[in-house]
Amino acid sequence: MHRSLSEYIALLEREGELVRIAAPVSPVEEIAEITDRVSKMPGGGKALLFENTGTDFPVLTNMFGSARRMALALGVGSLGELSERVDGLLRQAMAPRPSFADKLRALPLLAGMSRWFPRTVSGRGECQQVVQTGAEASLAALPILKCWPADGGRFVTLPMVNTVDPQTGVRNVGMYRMQVFDDHTTGMHWHIHKTGARHYDAWKRSGRRMPVSVALGGDPAYTYAATAPMPDNMDEYLLAGFLRRRPVKLVKCVTNDIYVPADCDFVIEGYVDPAEEKAVEGPFGDHTGFYSLEDRYPLFHVTALTRRRDAVYPATVVGIPPQEDACIAQATERIFLAPIRMALQPEIRDMTMPEAGTAHNIAVVSIDSRYAGQAVKVAQSLWGAGQMMFNKYMLVVPAATDVRDSDALARLVRNLDPLRNIVRSEGILDVLDHATATPGFGGKIALDATACGTGGGCANPQEPATRVPADPPRGVEGVRPAADGAISGACAGQGDGGQPLLPAGYRSDLLEKWGVAVAFAAPDAEVPVPPGVKYLAVFDPAAEELTAAELLWLAAANTDPRRDVRTEGAALVIDARSKRPGAGENPGRFPNVVTASEATVALVDRRWPEYGLGGVGGFGRRCVTAACCSPTGRSGVEGGADGYRSPFRGVGVVFRASGG
Repeated sequence: MHRSLSEYIALLEREGELVRIAAPVSPVEEIAEITDRVSKMPGGGKALLFENTGTDFPVLTNMFGSARRMALALGVGSLGELSERVDGLLRQAMAPRPSFADKLRALPLLAGMSRWFPRTVSGRGECQQVVQTGAEASLAALPILKCWPADGGRFVTLPMVNTVDPQTGVRNVGMYRMQVFDDHTTGMHWHIHKTGARHYDAWKRSGRRMPVSVALGGDPAYTYAATAPMPDNMDEYLLAGFLRRRPVKLVKCVTNDIYVPADCDFVIEGYVDPAEEKAVEGPFGDHTGFYSLEDRYPLFHVTALTRRRDAVYPATVVGIPPQEDACIAQATERIFLAPIRMALQPEIRDMTMPEAGTAHNIAVVSIDSRYAGQAVKVAQSLWGAGQMMFNKYMLVVPAATDVRDSDALARLVRNLDPLRNIVRSEGILDVLDHATATPGFGGKIALDATACGTGGGCANPQEPATRVPADPPRGVEGVRPAADGAISGACAGQGDGGQPLLPAGYRSDLLEKWGVAVAFAAPDAEVPVPPGVKYLAVFDPAAEELTAAELLWLAAANTDPRRDVRTEGAALVIDARSKRPGAGENPGRFPNVVTASEATVALVDRRWPEYGLGGVGGFGRRCVTAACCSPTGRSGVEGGADGYRSPFRGVGVVFRASGG
């Protein structure tokens, strides 16, 4: 594996997966805007090394931003190899060994596993080649990014936060963003559901200050392991050792008793005082595509800053998908599929979390269905399993279905009975989810399509449930909402085969494939379900120009299924509009989507030739239909240098419900 982040950078460069940018750039919004544009290229663009950041250190972004780079980071030819490695290991480990000879044959496996455990080494590591303590340990020396205009400040976005349980001594390595308050103080964004928060509570009960050390860089396997949904009391550095095929070497920090990887690039040492009043942290342009709002979190105080002499500062940029966090989620799918199947639900054959679901919101699961209600069992079980508890929408499909084949999924979706084959529940949701009526808690929905492969309980899976004329998706009259934002117009007649056409004000491009009619209307406008439609999704007028993939993201992100999904007649209605803040069960505020400022967009447009990124600055026309999107779901491109033009870019307030 990689002995340093610089070694991984060299590999990316040899493989044609890296672009060096020598032009001077600002860590305040400019780097984020460049990275966002590149990450939305087909295939995730390239990793970017910004060599002139106004500090002594280069910045690496988008290093995990494609399946290929993710595989290179974890030392495999493809992410599928991870599933095979984990599955083979578990099968060997759990195989019955009745005889003494069987037990002897297991010794090489046990010996191999022992080599993955982290090891402590004496002396100082490469991460301590330069040591600064006290006032000299200033965060001002680092090129910490401010990504988006409404962010509360600069944020460390790829920190490996090392803590220990004060009672058991068990280590946790988590990834929690850190807002910089001053040169020696940051926030520590420990969600209530995370292990870091539990360690914090334990230190608070003990009445002692909590030591914390934050590592950055090193072998990319460390960074991935910090993001992984590991069970409590399991060491993330053990996972990193398994991925590396050799142990992580740990060294003791200079000013506390935390141990960190010896070969990482930076270490920020310090402490959190649980007796200290929490500080207001945020907003932050988050991976959900929306700003997560302000809240109160613990303060982290810096006592030392240590680093390699050739340190590189790693950062990630999150916002409206696709971003590199989707590729990290794909690796997690492959690594944890076998444990889920073996320990939780043996009937599960495959699963994926599409990038439009921003890791948690959407899951597609294939199962070997043998009896009635099995899909219900699987859904309810997954909703109680680790970070799958954050899932909102789940589609359960037959075992033979390719969970990544949109055509196959569409046939199932449009032919199931949304009233009969729906599973409703309530449970834990991500605290970053702005749409929940109750913070961290809301509705969940699963659609059981397991019978649709045989026609049981479903319409004929070979035929579209609804037909519409083959007009251009945006060219028919009435696609746009009325001037007042309301839906208007009467049924326009019958289409092919006597199937109903959509009334004026409805978008038809998703109807024939998915059975979904789309409407755009003001928050309080009534939107009737057109005859013959199984699914109706309603959005704010500002979402009118979004692609199919973008609408899927917005529908999942901007809804609480308990409040926003209802049945009307024979149809399932999803109301993805921004809600009137504070009215009824709605949260006090619906935040804005994450978008660059007009000034930053103009700056990057003007400077694009200086970055040495060629004609990719523009990304040409936007993908306006599902048909023009690549198989990965990323928008198609046609060259040009005018700058990527999302309908959100350069807009201050995009979605704001009236009366708020």
